[in-house]
Amino acid sequence: MFYEFTANTLQGKPYAFSNLKGKVVLVVNTASKCGLTPQYEGLQQLHQELHSDGLEVIGFPCNQFGQQEPGNASDIQQGCLINYGVDFTMMEKIDVNGERAHPIYQYLKTALPGLLTNNIKWNFTKFLIGKDGQPLKRYAPTTKPEKIKADIIQALQSS
Repeated sequence: MFYEFTANTLQGKPYAFSNLKGKVVLVVNTASKCGLTPQYEGLQQLHQELHSDGLEVIGFPCNQFGQQEPGNASDIQQGCLINYGVDFTMMEKIDVNGERAHPIYQYLKTALPGLLTNNIKWNFTKFLIGKDGQPLKRYAPTTKPEKIKADIIQALQSS
């Protein structure tokens, strides 16, 4: 279950997903130098609008797609903050595919496999997790954050 996992924040501090019980969570693998990087803006907008209603956005920087997240934690933090005003939770850079894939991504890919492959195809693949910790839906990298707002609101309103 989603709540059994932990990851380190961008600041290197352990973060237990059990802290998210009762919240709707949007998990996204991110990159700073990708054509889809402007999605940070939409993710931040969702965070600002729906955080008080129970939404948590969690970004996982990943450098597995075109080497588009080459920086260290400080570079990533600066880029997110300065360029997009991101103040939702950002985790340490991880792998989402392969033998070294972070356990949370191993779990999410099994719970909600992709259409053609179980792997993450590109940066900004999104997973919506319900209040009960169950993965609800997987979204393609090109699906803009504003396009999933209705699904998030529906998950926030469910008991």
